[in-house]
Amino acid sequence: MHQPQSASIESKASWTVAAAALVTMLMAYGAAWITAVALRDIAAEAAGARSVPALATSLAWLGGGLGGILMGRIADKIGTRWTVLFGAVMIGVGLALSTLGPPWPLWIGHGLFIGLLGIGGINAPLYIYVSRWFDRRRGSALALISSGSYLAGALWPTLFERVIAHVGWRETMLWYALAEVVVIVPLALFYMPHPPELVHAAAASGAARSEPRVLGLKSNTVFALMCAAAVLCCIPMAMPQGHLVAFCGDLGISRTVGAAMLSVLLGTAFLSRQIWGAISDRIGGLRTVLIGSALQGASMIAFLLTQSEAGLFTVSAAFGLGFSGIIPAYVLALRELFHGAEASWRIPTLLLFSGTGMALGGWMAGALYDHFGYYAPAFATGIGSNLLNLVVVGALVLRTMTVRRKVIA
Repeated sequence: MHQPQSASIESKASWTVAAAALVTMLMAYGAAWITAVALRDIAAEAAGARSVPALATSLAWLGGGLGGILMGRIADKIGTRWTVLFGAVMIGVGLALSTLGPPWPLWIGHGLFIGLLGIGGINAPLYIYVSRWFDRRRGSALALISSGSYLAGALWPTLFERVIAHVGWRETMLWYALAEVVVIVPLALFYMPHPPELVHAAAASGAARSEPRVLGLKSNTVFALMCAAAVLCCIPMAMPQGHLVAFCGDLGISRTVGAAMLSVLLGTAFLSRQIWGAISDRIGGLRTVLIGSALQGASMIAFLLTQSEAGLFTVSAAFGLGFSGIIPAYVLALRELFHGAEASWRIPTLLLFSGTGMALGGWMAGALYDHFGYYAPAFATGIGSNLLNLVVVGALVLRTMTVRRKVIA
């Protein structure tokens, strides 16, 4: 017997909330792209060391992951609206502090304020929050809101390149800080009410006492494997995103074209992510991760083999297509495999590991460039990390198939 449509928690309000979360992510993640576009300009103020601005971006990713664990818990107690408001203000503070120059003001501004307190208060809490507004099309909703970071990458680099060329990277940061606060604060105040999904603390404690098994293994063993896989796939994911503009400059391609190429990469990611969301609703989160990771690895190999402008545009689009569905698919897999009451700590923890991978990938590419003088060793390292990710995720997918066959039998 089918459940009536009214049994679903989804409504028009669910999609209104998701749209507000999308715009919030778009503005929050725009902050870090200024440093990516101005990487060579900022490095020039740090004796040419590209690892200095690359580390700032990495610290923002790492800080966002660490902050998400704390802010996810706080959001459960006081409401996501308030952590988002706080995060928006902290991103503005971080951008202002970063204008004082490399290295330490830039690192503190990005790591502590933009990352730990800013994105930490927005990213993980919004993943948890939006997942509690949906039950039937949760994968599509998570794909939509997570697209905010890539829509930011598609929209802002070209605009930032123009503004930086006219007024400099410092003034660009200050103006964007103002715009980000002006947009996010009203969205949080008026479009983020309490979600309809009820989560009982007793359920979480009861689940912990019974030590449930997932895929025939201890639940935390499966979770640890997923966290390791997140690190391994995000190391290569970060490299083209943080260094594509600089990579193009080394090949004699102008920064304007490089910024446009980055926009193509992230624009493709935004558009294809909606397709990945629909796919994940049908085949599940883990299988979606496996397919996306395989496409990402193939694109990383293509970056090593391509140096022409037209070829790099093509590879950038292919890379955006491959990696775009991975992170929301991880979150969907968590909601599929684990109790909903555990979302407030499992989702931020996994996002911490993915952010750690992004931080390692972005910093590693800069450090290896500084050592070797070109990007091929960095990209080769990313390919190796991607292959390890395929092994881990592939093992989990095989485990799901084995468990499913046993259930049917």
